[in-house]
Amino acid sequence: MQALVIGAGPAGLMAAEVLAGGGARVVVAEAMPTPARKFLMAGKSGLNLTRDEPWPVFAAHYGGSAPGLRPPPEYLENGEMGPEAVMGWARGLGVDLFTGSTGRVFPVGMKASPLLRAWLARLSGLGVEFRMRCRWRGFDGDGWRFEVPGGVEMLHPRAVVLALGGASWPRLGSDAAWVPWLAGRGVEVAPFRPANMGFRVHWSVPMARHFGQAVKGVALHAGDAVSRGEWVVTAQGIEGGGVYEVSAAMRDGAEALLDLAPDLAAGELARRFAAAPAKLSVGNRLRRVLGDPLRAALLMEWGQPLPADPARLAARAKALRLRHEGPMDIERAISSAGGIAGAGLTEALELRALPGVFAAGEMLDWEAPTGGYLLTGCLATGRLAGRGAAAYLAAAR
Repeated sequence: MQALVIGAGPAGLMAAEVLAGGGARVVVAEAMPTPARKFLMAGKSGLNLTRDEPWPVFAAHYGGSAPGLRPPPEYLENGEMGPEAVMGWARGLGVDLFTGSTGRVFPVGMKASPLLRAWLARLSGLGVEFRMRCRWRGFDGDGWRFEVPGGVEMLHPRAVVLALGGASWPRLGSDAAWVPWLAGRGVEVAPFRPANMGFRVHWSVPMARHFGQAVKGVALHAGDAVSRGEWVVTAQGIEGGGVYEVSAAMRDGAEALLDLAPDLAAGELARRFAAAPAKLSVGNRLRRVLGDPLRAALLMEWGQPLPADPARLAARAKALRLRHEGPMDIERAISSAGGIAGAGLTEALELRALPGVFAAGEMLDWEAPTGGYLLTGCLATGRLAGRGAAAYLAAAR
């Protein structure tokens, strides 16, 4: 074995593809019974591969200290694995794509499984060996110790790519068990925090009738971030893509303001409130003007006491403070922020404390929202780490 990739998610599979494509003998070790479980789970509601939008807009969604993804993410921009490259790579696997009205790019069939099957077939054709139920358990001298169905196995690869995920969705394999082993070898790891997560809300009793309903046609502002996406009211709080897009700013303390009528100027909204029949109840008046019972309910929930003056009521509806009790636990988050700090990585994503060991994906200290950004970043760092490991092997030869 020349190269070992630990973790069979998108980042690990991309690193394996790069290494095997360059002629390396590659083993992929995966703790779970099947590869890419989180990838498949994320694709159940439609696999959003990337985002087709102007580069400055796309790049602004990345944060953190990891090389290649810190703003501006030069590695994505130079075409190695940016949106255009992701689309070309998927088409190369025989997957037809379409772009939605918001710029999100999906497979025509929407599902992740056909793409994954084609990808695994390509990797097998390149000679990549998969070892499932092969869980890394740390170091033993200069060897890598694995728990396997038959007991314990020691591996001694020439180069390693770590793609073990962050700390979200531990039941699918991303449990951050690797942190003490790397920290013990001098690798700095920034604390993990939830990313792309919902927020807890203690609703009043009348809101129970709206649990499970989608909030549409609103704008959510938090700091410099703005989202027009849909999100869902649940018994625990609020979740969904529209919240995830601004969740990092909310988590870090920015006040969240909800515009319930983003396509109407405040003056026009005030005029409509003034024109609503006075005989209507407050709730019916709000529903008539806002055009949606759920938006009216949110104004009733978070806007009390409601101003009687139409202009002040319109101002409140245009900048409604979203009252929450903090982010949901990291175990429920789509992804995580934090991870291996950028200061401990080379530009090729090699660990400075462990020459010949590279890292990719959500192990690294970076974050991006869902909607194509997160997956593109995982693929990009996987390719970058794979290229780094390939160059390391070539130099050793």
